[in-house]
Parts: sequence; structure tokens; C-alpha cells
Amino acid sequence: MITYRSTRGQAPDLDFGEALVTGLAADGGLYCPVEIPKLADVDPRAGYVDTAVSVIAPYVEGTFDRADLEAMVESAYAGFRHPDVCPVHDLGGNQYLLDLTQGPTLAFKDMALQLVGRMLDAELSRRGREVTVIGATSGDTGSAAIEALADRTNVRVVILHPLDRVSEVQRRQMTTVNAANVTNLAVRGTFDDCQDLVKAAFANPDLGPDVNLAAVNSINWARVMCQMPYYVYAANQVAPDGAPVTFVVPTGNFGNVLSGWYAKHMGLSVDRLVVASNRNDVLTRFFETGRLVVESVVPSLSPSMDIQISSNFERLLWEVSDRDGEAVAALIAELRAEGRVEVPEAWYRRIAAEFDGVRLDDQGTLAEIARVHEQAERIIDPHTAVGTWAARRLGRPDVPTVTLCTADPAKFPDAVEQAIGRRPALPPHLAEIMQRPERFDVIDNSDRAVAEWLRAR
Repeated sequence: MITYRSTRGQAPDLDFGEALVTGLAADGGLYCPVEIPKLADVDPRAGYVDTAVSVIAPYVEGTFDRADLEAMVESAYAGFRHPDVCPVHDLGGNQYLLDLTQGPTLAFKDMALQLVGRMLDAELSRRGREVTVIGATSGDTGSAAIEALADRTNVRVVILHPLDRVSEVQRRQMTTVNAANVTNLAVRGTFDDCQDLVKAAFANPDLGPDVNLAAVNSINWARVMCQMPYYVYAANQVAPDGAPVTFVVPTGNFGNVLSGWYAKHMGLSVDRLVVASNRNDVLTRFFETGRLVVESVVPSLSPSMDIQISSNFERLLWEVSDRDGEAVAALIAELRAEGRVEVPEAWYRRIAAEFDGVRLDDQGTLAEIARVHEQAERIIDPHTAVGTWAARRLGRPDVPTVTLCTADPAKFPDAVEQAIGRRPALPPHLAEIMQRPERFDVIDNSDRAVAEWLRAR
């Protein structure tokens, strides 16, 4: 049975069920598996459900037996709009698009959260516990978490989003949900501020057992774990003979591409992992220099990537430091205090051997949406456009290159209209979202304001 350890080394090791319910470690670190299991043989012809069960099973051993896991996986993806769950589209020239937008909220976050929500509910029921799930979102995690947890009896949901820094569709997908256990808070700040407020709430000793916080954003290991299967599934579709595949991932908080790194280290044949960033290019600059330097967040056409502190990068640092929690904690503390830090050369070399980073500004993003529409007769959202541009720039003709399509273009109609002259239509189940009443509270960017809000309720 795999146990889970904090990236900062000062919290107790946990089993999967405890890590799932706990979310953030008591020392402020993120839980990671102390061993990475070998990837089970998966038939390249297997469907997504069977692939997901094979990949996830060793990580949850001791908490969920295989029959329970199979039932949760089948239930999680039964309502997706495409029978393949996440179909792979051939763009020509050995370039492919992995469509992760077929879930209820039209974004890749559904791929993990529809399953994580079921796991969390099952584990809380087994323990006879209730929790307050608190999460920060740059646009898509919030709606996916709400969709997965609305009306569940053991969970209260509080989602923080940056005021006026998500698209209107993204906001309304959160704020129009009429469920008694769901609350949305619009923070006067950036996504990084929201993320810091969530971490501060976990660290606040005054928020006692009545609040009982838990996390389902990518702070929670289960989110990273439940994203690994689609890398295996996509590789089997484009390279059933097991040949190496390059993955290009539009990246903000680093959780999505980190799942690909873990899949690779389970044994998946991966050539390169390409981190595609917008003008908020902290990760691209790191790959170029080995230094993490925090700058101001600049609003862009791809708001889910408007991030400067990618929290899941801490997990990668822990892995490449040979799991030296003390060294990671010191580095993160320096980054927080100084706004910049240079990663040890040995760590940097290990990261650079597996990752590439590129950036694309808003004008380039619009041009790429237009190009894909004209040449491939496909409409993509601005985040995915950053990815397809990076794939053309860095992809090799002899290696299949898969770009992760992370959101439906209908979530970003203004950007798409700028690029191709027309607005993409929302699917029928969201057609009336612009007419539904919204419910959210606006709150100051303050640890105290969030704590007082939580205590009051």
C-alpha cells in the first residue's frame, strides 16, 4: 500500500484516504506518493474507464477495493457527451488534439473532479465526517468542483475566484448553481491571492473542527492522480506500439502537466513535456534560466493561466531534490519572502531534461485560433490555442505530438469572436446560463476576511 508524504517533510505520512480528506499538509506542503508504481499493462484498445482503473488502482489500495473503484470510475464518466470520454482528433502532420472538454462544465477539470468528488463523498461517508471544501479557481476548477459536489450531504463547498478576472461563462457556471451547500466568494485580487487565502485558511489554528477544511483543487493529490489516465489513453491512441509521444499542455498551476510527468515515471513512453504559457510566463522564464521570479499577474485572453505562483511546481521540486523536504521548504520560503529564487543546478538539470517551456501573447493566440479554424476546420479556445502553437513550434515530425484541449471555446466567446468573427454556441445544458440568477459574495483580499466569513457560517 502506497503512503503519502508532505513536500516539506514535517507532517505525518498518510494513507490515500487520509490524504484525500486532508488535502493540504499541516506543514503547508503538498502530499505526494512515497513510491511511484509501475504502470500496469493496458490494452491499447481499452476504453477510457478500463484505462483509468488500471492507472489509479495502485494509488488507492487500502482505501478503495477494485470493485468500488470501478463503480466510481464508471459513474464519473457515464454522463460525458462523447462515448470515448476524451476523444483524440488528428490535426495532420503527426499532430493530435486530446479533447478533455466533454464533461458537464466543458473543461479538463471535469476529468479529475467528477471522480474525486465521488471518492471524497464515499470516504467521508465511511468515516462519518463532514467537511468544508475550500478551493481557489482561475476559472475552471471552481465550476468543476461545484458540479461534482453540489447537493452532497457530507460536503460544504466554498470557492474563491478573482473578481472580474474570469470569463463571464466561467463565473456563471459557478454562481448560478442553486445548491444549499455551495457558496462562491469573489476576491478583490488575483488567482495567486485566492490560492494564498486558501492556504492561509488551512494554516489558521482559529478555524476549528466546526469548519473542518478539505481541498479538491490541485492542492489535493487525488486531482493529480485522476488526470494521469488520459495521458496513457492518448498515447495508446496515437502510438499503440508504445513509441514515445510528446505532450503539449497549456499550463497555469502546473497540476495538469505534472500528471503527465507522473504517468511518464510510471513507465509511459514520453519524449517531451511542453509547458505552454501565455504572457504570464513565470514557468517559461524558469526553463530558460533556472530561476523562479514572481512578477505581477497581467490579465490575458487565457485567464485560467494568469498565474505567477504555480503551486504544483513544489511537487516537482520535491521529486527532483530526491525528496528533500527541508530543502524544498527553505526554497519556497525564500521565494515567498524575496519574490525570486534560484533552483540548485542539479535540480534544474533534471527538470530541463524532461520539460520545455514556451510563451505566446494575446495577438499570437488570436492568430492561432484563426489558423486552426481555417486549416483544421475546428474552433478552439484561447488556452488550447497557446498549446497548438507550441506544438507546431516544438513538435517533431517523427514523434506524435498531442496537445491537450483544456476548455470548450464557448467558455471564451469574446476571444473566439475576435479571432474568427463569430461566437461559439453553448451546448444545450448551458444554453440558459446567461439568464439564470447569480449568487456570490464579494470579499476583500484578506486572511482575516476569509476566516471571519468561514466562522460566521
